[in-house]
Amino acid sequence: MSRLQSSLAQRREQQLLRTHLVRANADQVTMSVDGEELLGFCSNDYLGLANHPDVIAALQKGARDYGVGSGASHLITGHCRVHDQLSEELAAFTGREKALLFCSGYMANVGVINALTEPGGLVLQDALNHASLLDGGWLSRGRSIRYAHSDTDSLELELRQAAAAPSRLIVTDGVFSMDGDRAPLALLADIADEHRAALMVDDAHGLGVLGKNGSGTVSAAGLSQAQVPILIGTLGKAFGTAGAFVAGDAVLIDYLAQFSRTYVFTTAMPPALAEATRASLKLVVGEQWRRERLQQLISGFRRVAAELGLVVLPSDTPVQAVMMGSAEQAVRASQLLRAHGVQVSAIRPPTVPQGQSRLRITLSAAHSDEQLDRLLHALESVQRNLLSMDQPVAMAQAGREVRI
Repeated sequence: MSRLQSSLAQRREQQLLRTHLVRANADQVTMSVDGEELLGFCSNDYLGLANHPDVIAALQKGARDYGVGSGASHLITGHCRVHDQLSEELAAFTGREKALLFCSGYMANVGVINALTEPGGLVLQDALNHASLLDGGWLSRGRSIRYAHSDTDSLELELRQAAAAPSRLIVTDGVFSMDGDRAPLALLADIADEHRAALMVDDAHGLGVLGKNGSGTVSAAGLSQAQVPILIGTLGKAFGTAGAFVAGDAVLIDYLAQFSRTYVFTTAMPPALAEATRASLKLVVGEQWRRERLQQLISGFRRVAAELGLVVLPSDTPVQAVMMGSAEQAVRASQLLRAHGVQVSAIRPPTVPQGQSRLRITLSAAHSDEQLDRLLHALESVQRNLLSMDQPVAMAQAGREVRI
């Protein structure tokens, strides 16, 4: 136990210890925490669907029809008609032959990579891939290599050096969760084809937000199922529910249903949740105004943030990273924002590299112009406060009007 206590103490001293923020209400842009109402810019509910009445009603209907739990794994008796319906609809939505449901994005990524990687095979991962993708590679029977972020030259070098590997799987996020930038998917697809590698894209932060009808980064890049044969999608972000899926051709999906251990050896997604996700999918496809609204907010935030001199990483997605440098600065900035009634999480190592701690701001179509104004005014105030403490952060012009 001394090792565990020492590890906790070290994280605490380095201001890297994470704690639960206990919310007393539903996931929405305002939240109740310890009796205090906060304006939140932390949720991945990008389209504002988590509390949509149609989604709630579908969940209730699903519970009436199927009960709460599925009762067993998919291959025993846990697979219901609504699971089939949702799978077919997700396949059509992503332009693929079939889809397979998982209980979480983490389980999908680990299970798919493990099932597809043979002994001695090579898994090539973008250095900034999500932890679930990296874990999938490390836990597989193959050799896992990380290439420099979005650096196709680095990737090609690794592929040339591993030409004798029995299989090669290139794995990338579509939108990187902590930076908000997009992967160079068209280039990756060309490289995969040239080197006879398979390309797997986790589009957790792109589905619902980018592409025609929200069909994601692969669609936005104009790539086909043949070019990106393995597509992962999560349902707990723009869809506002929970769970995940993998979509591809029939052979891939049939194979994963037999050999993906995180699919075979776990209880199936609650059928009521599948029913709710079907309702959410209809809204994702049918309500284009939500994506248009989101893009307005992204553009407004970035324009004013630039005027204020904030250091924001390039991103045209709802994930906007305001760089702070040290973990101490990021934590202090988050605390100061909290004093303004605004909740923004400080992202620190090991989630991001040392020296790249940040405020991770996530925008939602549910945010109003006034709420965005409030965030920007709070950021301006926090920056002035840090400057007065001689913290090395970007300069801001005091008193600038920040209304979008």
